Amino acid sequence: MPTVLKFWKPYGVLTKFTDADDRPTLADYIPVGDVYPVGRLDQDSEGLLLLTDDDRLQTRLLDPRLAHPRTYLAQVEHLPAASALERLRGGVALSIDGKPYRTLPAQVDLIDGEPDLPPRPVPIRYRASIPTAWLRLTLTEGKNRQVRRMTAAVGHPTLRLVRVRMDVIDLAGLEPGAWQPLSDAERDQLWRSVFKRSSSND
Repeated sequence: MPTVLKFWKPYGVLTKFTDADDRPTLADYIPVGDVYPVGRLDQDSEGLLLLTDDDRLQTRLLDPRLAHPRTYLAQVEHLPAASALERLRGGVALSIDGKPYRTLPAQVDLIDGEPDLPPRPVPIRYRASIPTAWLRLTLTEGKNRQVRRMTAAVGHPTLRLVRVRMDVIDLAGLEPGAWQPLSDAERDQLWRSVFKRSSSND
């Protein structure tokens, strides 16, 4: 049976198992061989990372044609106006690898108050003159630093970014730095979602 793990990647950890500069990596947290991350999170981003030894599952979860949703909580500078939220929902013009790119439509909501997240070990920079707000964004694509680029493009740089969900799997049962195999129920839900979505797009 394929191995599938979920991990709450802490801030400052690289999404790989080795690093020539001896920075923190997945190997500092996950003593399981022959599993590989499904996609990546930047060093300064946090939250859900799936790891597996199943090439078929990894390929399908990362296939942009299959539009697997990824949900993030983003703390941004200033309170976004309705117009900024609509721009994020409708698609934002960016430059990706030096080429113009317009993001796909996304679900974007302003969160009332602060989400229930543990504090980051390195606090965000605090400036009394600049308020912050939290957004929930669900994307169906995963370009490099996409959420950060999107919020910056509408005038609201991201200060903290936490991925809370990939497809049907979320952070339930985890804390930063912790990992666990998917439960039987989670595995069944993921397989149904991934391969149902795949067959409908074949």
